[in-house]
Amino acid sequence: MDDHIHDLLGVGIGPFNLGLAALTAPIDDLDAVFVDENPAFDWHPGLLLEGATLQTPFLADLVTLADPTSPYSFLNYLKQTGRIYAFYIRESFFMLRAEYNQYCRWVCAQLNNLVFDARVTAISFDANADCYVVAVHRPMAGAQMTYRARRLVLGTGPARYLPACCEGLGEEVIHAADYLDHRDALADKASVTIIGSGQSAAEIFQDRLAHAGTDQRLDWFTRSPRFFAMAYDKLTLELTSPEYVDYFHDLPEHSRHRLGREHKSLYKGISEDLSNAIFDQLYEKQVHGTANVGLQANAELRAVHTDRARGDIVLDFHQSEQGVSFSHRTHAVILATGFAHRVPGYVAPIAERIRWDASGRYAVARNYSIDDSNRLFVQNAELHTHGFTASDLGMACYRNACIIRSVTGVEHYSIETRIAFQSFDARGPDRHPAHGRSQA
Repeated sequence: MDDHIHDLLGVGIGPFNLGLAALTAPIDDLDAVFVDENPAFDWHPGLLLEGATLQTPFLADLVTLADPTSPYSFLNYLKQTGRIYAFYIRESFFMLRAEYNQYCRWVCAQLNNLVFDARVTAISFDANADCYVVAVHRPMAGAQMTYRARRLVLGTGPARYLPACCEGLGEEVIHAADYLDHRDALADKASVTIIGSGQSAAEIFQDRLAHAGTDQRLDWFTRSPRFFAMAYDKLTLELTSPEYVDYFHDLPEHSRHRLGREHKSLYKGISEDLSNAIFDQLYEKQVHGTANVGLQANAELRAVHTDRARGDIVLDFHQSEQGVSFSHRTHAVILATGFAHRVPGYVAPIAERIRWDASGRYAVARNYSIDDSNRLFVQNAELHTHGFTASDLGMACYRNACIIRSVTGVEHYSIETRIAFQSFDARGPDRHPAHGRSQA
């Protein structure tokens, strides 16, 4: 066992903890290390479709919004790889998703505080040494290791979500995260059906439109009332602000739960450009008589089973507004059903040191800690306490700056407190609401 005690250990090296690793690297008196079970950084490789872009501007890279002078910025990556003028001439704020993956890999190569091929199996607390003990399995190296750290940042991220009715159905039913691994095989299917309403569903639908043969049937179902574009007006974007996180976090739990449902259109919709491009593509196919396509809104998937006699898959849907149930047959299903957070099993030995809410979720404090001593922090596990900014790349630098301040006691990166023109909290210093009634 290595007796060295790190100041900070991050579990998981996705974009959020990678950004934290880049921001902690220049702090000389902070000893931080980050571990990840994968052999290398690879961000959703099954969704790196040609032409797919991030939905946040390039300034929402790993470090810039905390430290514009950082050597780990996207602009420095472009400069070092000889593409900064090409990016300038391209005149787009939105980097390609594949480009973002390359950028993150480049940052990984610059850092010496990352350990890949390191799957955390259990975390315990050593009271005598006053530190956490992190047990790690390294399958490629064939080794077991132990790390010790005063503080932890849990950033393993959400897992793929599969509706219960879709589990164990075989290779004809895939999650969108695996799409590129199956794209060629899908070309041979007589019919393909996509389930989902967000950006990934739309990108895959567009890709199938381009790659499917004229004889292949393509269907897209969503339980949403329509195939809606993500809200992207500037005043709405002010909800990704420190003020709104303050406001949301301070609301009663039932209010946060209601807003969580209402906010889905702010981060789970389709970009307007992609929505328009799909419509234009459908229109052109209709003109040429090759639109063997169906789109169905307000369709909630209730059950799935395989009809082995006919060699297809039967999907049972329910249209809630009409109260009508119906079935659909297909030969392959792509589930663009997103990701959901699950409490990882490795925290079981330290469960008593973690704050939990009534639903068994982390009770995340405003500074992103989940314990009473500011030694356990989370990344992208606070949707229910901090709102939809939990998964927003643009707020990652803000969250990491807050975590660094809590860990070190020093504000190494300036943390904005107000950036929005609008106010959300009626109890501000200039507000005097009347009791029992609202004021105009």
